[in-house]
Amino acid sequence: MLNMRLLREHPEVVREALAKRHETAPLDEILALDAERRQLLVEKEALQARRNQVSREIGRLLQQGQTAEAERLKAEMRAVGDHIRELEEKVRALEARLADLLLYLPNIPHPSVPVGQDERDNVLVRSWGEPRRFDFPPRPHWELAEHLDIIDFERAAKISGTRFYILKGDGARLQRALITWMLDVHRERHGYTEIYPPFLVRGQALVGSGQLPKFAENLYRDCEEDLWLIPTAEVYLVNLHRDEIIEPGRLPLYYVAWTACFRREKAAAGREVRGIKRVHQFDKVELVKIVEPERSYEELERLVQEAEYIFQQLGLPYRVYLLCTGELGFAMAKTYDINVWAPGSGEWLECSSCSNAEDFQARRANIRYRPAPGARVEFVHTLNGSGVALPRTFAALLETYQEPDGSVVIPEVLRPYMGGQERLVPPRLATRRA
Repeated sequence: MLNMRLLREHPEVVREALAKRHETAPLDEILALDAERRQLLVEKEALQARRNQVSREIGRLLQQGQTAEAERLKAEMRAVGDHIRELEEKVRALEARLADLLLYLPNIPHPSVPVGQDERDNVLVRSWGEPRRFDFPPRPHWELAEHLDIIDFERAAKISGTRFYILKGDGARLQRALITWMLDVHRERHGYTEIYPPFLVRGQALVGSGQLPKFAENLYRDCEEDLWLIPTAEVYLVNLHRDEIIEPGRLPLYYVAWTACFRREKAAAGREVRGIKRVHQFDKVELVKIVEPERSYEELERLVQEAEYIFQQLGLPYRVYLLCTGELGFAMAKTYDINVWAPGSGEWLECSSCSNAEDFQARRANIRYRPAPGARVEFVHTLNGSGVALPRTFAALLETYQEPDGSVVIPEVLRPYMGGQERLVPPRLATRRA
């Protein structure tokens, strides 16, 4: 949520930000409602001051025995009181409408974010690794998975519908290995506190992190209660300190969580959605930082490096992009995407996104901190990043480490989590070797 004072005193900054984002928002209505509200408050305060003054006059008249005049003024003040209550009701209605409209204003891009409309305007920051050269035609992950018998699309569709899949056998084990290894890396190497949260949250948590009300149609909801399936663990981790004041010396706070994520994907059918690249349920290891404002951009760079480390250890070539204004998420001021090369699909897959929301989420969730004992409280800055997301990382790994016979080499860092297993082998080869 944006600071109302900023909107009131510098509306041109917000208009410029909306233009850069290629978004519309009810800024004019917000400013009009705010002006009306402030005018009503001035009127109410003037009436309250008048009532206080007359109350003193009534007391003086009663002491002097001027009962008739005192009663006349009392009747006048009863009418004034009624008017004050009417004004208070109008102010409450305006404030409710204003609070609702403010939730539709996106964050303001950081000055370092390039102005652009879509992914073609994102800026390549750096690359790591060289895509593997094959002496055979590399297969896409959906063909490899079928050959290895580790993913079942047909049974998933029969039970759950389209855009779901079942991992089985070594596929399920590999996914579990990836998740456990990533949690260990972020906990032991990067200093995060591991959280295992519920997958259902109240609507207010999604308001705090910025998904509601704007993106309600993309979420799954329990219609009988105010409970929503999380689209990402960011929702829970950001809200851990909602309505709290964090005392001096406790920042920064780093949290990591694995969760399933649930999203109503609506992309058109076609080659770009084959396999497990765009599904309704997927696993992700999420990183969230709650920090002092002056450190947040330093922390963003570290966050990106922590996500990069995962791909480096897995040996997966990637590119880091700085997103342009038109590609920024609603709540974010600056974002880097990490795209991993999938040689069988022949494309770069977004497998991590790392962002700084500055105080946008903190204002919505009312997360504040005290810089020093006795100091005035301020809003924290929040950051989040995928550390990293599956299943695209899973898909890129299969495609990168495939062999001519259809087997897949398991990266060394994962082998201890796979009981020492070195390869994923098609059933027919496993039977032969046995």
